[in-house]
Amino acid sequence: MYRIIFILGLLVVLYFLLRRALREFKGQPERLAPNKDEMVQDPVCRVFVPRGIAVTEDIGGQTYYFCSRSCAHKFQEQLAS
Repeated sequence: MYRIIFILGLLVVLYFLLRRALREFKGQPERLAPNKDEMVQDPVCRVFVPRGIAVTEDIGGQTYYFCSRSCAHKFQEQLAS
Protein backbone atom coordinates (compact mmCIF):
# COMPACT_ATOMS: atom_id res chain seq x y z
CA MET A 1 0.00 0.00 0.00
CA TYR A 2 2.83 2.41 0.87
CA ARG A 3 4.50 1.67 -2.44
CA ILE A 4 1.43 2.77 -4.37
CA ILE A 5 1.18 6.03 -2.40
CA PHE A 6 4.91 6.64 -2.88
CA ILE A 7 4.68 6.00 -6.65
CA LEU A 8 1.64 8.28 -6.95
CA GLY A 9 3.51 11.01 -5.07
CA LEU A 10 6.47 10.68 -7.39
CA LEU A 11 4.18 10.85 -10.43
CA VAL A 12 2.57 14.05 -9.14
CA VAL A 13 5.98 15.65 -8.56
CA LEU A 14 7.13 14.54 -12.02
CA TYR A 15 3.97 15.99 -13.57
CA PHE A 16 4.55 19.42 -12.02
CA LEU A 17 8.23 19.43 -12.97
CA LEU A 18 7.45 18.55 -16.58
CA ARG A 19 4.67 21.15 -16.73
CA ARG A 20 7.02 23.88 -15.49
CA ALA A 21 9.76 22.80 -17.91
CA LEU A 22 7.35 22.94 -20.85
CA ARG A 23 6.14 26.40 -19.86
CA GLU A 24 9.72 27.65 -19.70
CA PHE A 25 10.55 26.01 -23.03
CA LYS A 26 7.52 27.56 -24.74
CA GLY A 27 8.33 31.01 -23.33
CA GLN A 28 11.97 30.94 -24.40
CA PRO A 29 11.59 32.37 -27.94
CA GLU A 30 9.62 35.30 -26.54
CA ARG A 31 12.48 36.15 -24.22
CA LEU A 32 14.92 36.15 -27.12
CA ALA A 33 12.79 38.46 -29.23
CA PRO A 34 13.49 42.17 -28.75
CA ASN A 35 10.98 43.95 -26.57
CA LYS A 36 9.42 46.93 -28.36
CA ASP A 37 8.88 48.71 -25.04
CA GLU A 38 12.52 48.34 -24.02
CA MET A 39 14.30 51.68 -23.78
CA VAL A 40 17.40 52.17 -25.92
CA GLN A 41 19.84 55.07 -25.82
CA ASP A 42 20.61 57.27 -28.78
CA PRO A 43 24.44 57.30 -29.20
CA VAL A 44 24.45 60.95 -30.37
CA CYS A 45 22.24 62.90 -27.99
CA ARG A 46 22.02 60.22 -25.24
CA VAL A 47 18.21 60.34 -25.10
CA PHE A 48 16.34 57.14 -24.22
CA VAL A 49 13.58 56.10 -26.62
CA PRO A 50 11.38 52.97 -26.84
CA ARG A 51 12.86 50.42 -29.24
CA GLY A 52 9.56 50.19 -31.12
CA ILE A 53 9.59 53.84 -32.26
CA ALA A 54 13.34 54.40 -32.54
CA VAL A 55 14.96 55.07 -35.91
CA THR A 56 17.21 52.10 -36.69
CA GLU A 57 20.32 52.04 -38.83
CA ASP A 58 22.51 49.03 -39.59
CA ILE A 59 26.07 50.29 -39.75
CA GLY A 60 29.00 47.91 -40.04
CA GLY A 61 26.87 44.89 -39.17
CA GLN A 62 25.60 46.46 -35.92
CA THR A 63 22.16 47.94 -35.33
CA TYR A 64 22.03 51.42 -33.84
CA TYR A 65 18.93 53.12 -32.46
CA PHE A 66 18.31 56.87 -32.76
CA CYS A 67 15.65 59.29 -31.56
CA SER A 68 15.42 60.98 -34.99
CA ARG A 69 16.75 60.88 -38.54
CA SER A 70 18.92 63.91 -37.85
CA CYS A 71 20.74 62.07 -35.06
CA ALA A 72 21.24 59.10 -37.40
CA HIS A 73 22.78 61.41 -40.04
CA LYS A 74 25.02 63.10 -37.43
CA PHE A 75 26.22 59.67 -36.29
CA GLN A 76 27.05 58.63 -39.83
CA GLU A 77 28.90 61.90 -40.38
CA GLN A 78 30.90 61.32 -37.18
CA LEU A 79 31.88 57.85 -38.39
CA ALA A 80 32.89 59.20 -41.81
CA SER A 81 35.22 61.84 -40.37
